[in-house]
Amino acid sequence: MGNKSSKKKLSKEDLEFLASNTKFTKQEIKDWYKGFMRDCPDGLLSETKFLEVYSTFFPSGNPKKFCEHVFRSFDGDHSGKIDFREFLLAINITSGGTVEQKLDWAFKMYDIDGNGSIEKSEMVQIIQAIYNMLGNSIGGSDMDSPQVRTEKIFSKMDVDGDGVLTKQEFIDGCRNDQFLYQMLTADAGGSEQK
Repeated sequence: MGNKSSKKKLSKEDLEFLASNTKFTKQEIKDWYKGFMRDCPDGLLSETKFLEVYSTFFPSGNPKKFCEHVFRSFDGDHSGKIDFREFLLAINITSGGTVEQKLDWAFKMYDIDGNGSIEKSEMVQIIQAIYNMLGNSIGGSDMDSPQVRTEKIFSKMDVDGDGVLTKQEFIDGCRNDQFLYQMLTADAGGSEQK
């Protein structure tokens, strides 16, 4: 820390790319960059730092597992660190992306092994992570177990009955069922329109 990389400027190429591929203005991108570099002087966000920040939003639960999945989905180059470009692209999608962008991101998060489909075991892991994250803010005894919830989702989405969800089955299923969309994308506010 404190070396020359901490004074690194946002490259013109990155600024142009982000201005063209996000909803943010050039000034907003520069402001985001300043904050990112203040928090991550080496220009890279670690999973540990990500968990530290994310945990403050869920004080009653345990967001560690969910954060691991979110971090993996943001780490586009699978380097184990999130650079500023990856960070802002992810913020853009999760804070104001289109329904299609959010569903594409959600699919990537649920597709843990990255093989292009979601298996039941992967969905159970994510749903369990969501339950752990939300802690006692969800709940009651009428809440489905992750396994039961997964079976319900698959019964609605797995059109061809092969036991896995393709990206198209996932997207179509979410588009046709607002409750599933909210649950799977963790968009509890339901602010996006189909």
